[in-house]
Amino acid sequence: MTVFPTACAVVALVAATPALAQTPSQDDLAALVRQQAAEIAALKARLDRLEGAQAAAPAEAVPPVALASAPQQVITPPFAPQLVSPGPAERDIGRARDANASGVTTEWGAGLPVFRSADGVFTYKPRGRILTDVSSTFGSRYAGRNITTTGMRALRLGLEGGVGTHFFYQFESDFSENEVDIVTAFIGWRNRLGKIGDYDVRAGHLFNDRSFEGSTGSDSTPFMERTVVATAIIPQRGFYGIGIMPRVFWKSGHASLTVTGDRVDGNQANSDSRTVLGRVHWNPIKTDRGVLHLGAWGFDEALASSATALTRNTVIGGRFNGALRVSTGALTGGTGTTGYGVEVGGYVGPLWLMGEAGRREARLDGGRPDFVSTAWSVSGGWFLTGDLPPYNPRLGSFGQPRVLKSIFDGGPGAIELTARYEDLDYTNLLTGGRGWAATVGANWYLNSFIRFQFNVAHWNTDNRAGAYTGPDDGQTVGTRIAVTF
Repeated sequence: MTVFPTACAVVALVAATPALAQTPSQDDLAALVRQQAAEIAALKARLDRLEGAQAAAPAEAVPPVALASAPQQVITPPFAPQLVSPGPAERDIGRARDANASGVTTEWGAGLPVFRSADGVFTYKPRGRILTDVSSTFGSRYAGRNITTTGMRALRLGLEGGVGTHFFYQFESDFSENEVDIVTAFIGWRNRLGKIGDYDVRAGHLFNDRSFEGSTGSDSTPFMERTVVATAIIPQRGFYGIGIMPRVFWKSGHASLTVTGDRVDGNQANSDSRTVLGRVHWNPIKTDRGVLHLGAWGFDEALASSATALTRNTVIGGRFNGALRVSTGALTGGTGTTGYGVEVGGYVGPLWLMGEAGRREARLDGGRPDFVSTAWSVSGGWFLTGDLPPYNPRLGSFGQPRVLKSIFDGGPGAIELTARYEDLDYTNLLTGGRGWAATVGANWYLNSFIRFQFNVAHWNTDNRAGAYTGPDDGQTVGTRIAVTF
């Protein structure tokens, strides 16, 4: 109905003014546009009346299939100018339609999406963790230790991805100390080993594969801080180093070998220290409801001439109380270290138990005897809600739990009770101290990537150097809110 009058108007206008067929004036075009606008307004009013009548009719009178399949007609009068450009919503819909047409898929996992190309060759996923802690210490005979503090145990952002079935990469930065700190950053290659299993090789800034909790990420430890085995029997460079790590996996375990220099730094004026580290774990028993875990590891470290200080101040009752440490006292003149340890544990149903022990020998210059430090721990947990412990049989460490009934699905989440005893001995050194801690805790996992933690530790220290010497004990209460994605 709209097109016919408009066509008649055009014919009449051309017939009345032959010259117009060649060069229509601005007034003629404006009159034509006004006429078309009036016709569109009349048509819109008629459509509004028809839609009002349909809305007032009984529901069964409107066939839903017909409405869903009826195409929408867009009427564009000739010569009509584009008066309104697409808005943000229309542009977003267009981009989504283009992405869908390209075959890109999105899968929602632990809090963030995983993007895959249509052919499955390219994958990409954002990563991150937010661990917020509050701790309060009391009962010490030193007022300087009885403090309440807050801190970010981890504040990370990163990404991971892959190309094809073999190439993969990962990068993460941490901002927990209000500074940018590069943590995991590597590229890797993986493939099958026939019927044996598979392997991967990673190169870059690598996280240590050392001890059970030392190989567990800070967002997956059952307590707010790792055991003293993980924090004290460790290379001088810490948990990270730049190098290469091949790993081999089979049905009941894995083995890794790591060769690294220092961690990421800005010092290129001196040689790096060199660290060689290996670990193997084996699950001689592995069922759907239980695992027996056995593990062993060791490292050897040759220190650079610029890294001879071996002083240690190790966490014993809480990470965010700098006055509460077990100390070696000042120790310089180190030439290298050698450390090793064992792991024994496992789980049956919702109950888990893990024991670790380690020894570190620091070589000193000038013919002095080695400095030997030892540490051991026993820890366990029980999931009251019947969930299985988050044991990762591929890596021999803890990971993120699989919560049976998330609170977001109307369930209670996963509730775990934990307990641990740990002991650290630096007394082989004249200035070295000793300490132990007994910790009980509770973890409430809202779902697989959100949790609350609560720890109460009774600690005892006997330092021979520093501001807080002699026997001392007290309690530290800590809480954490953690989100991992």
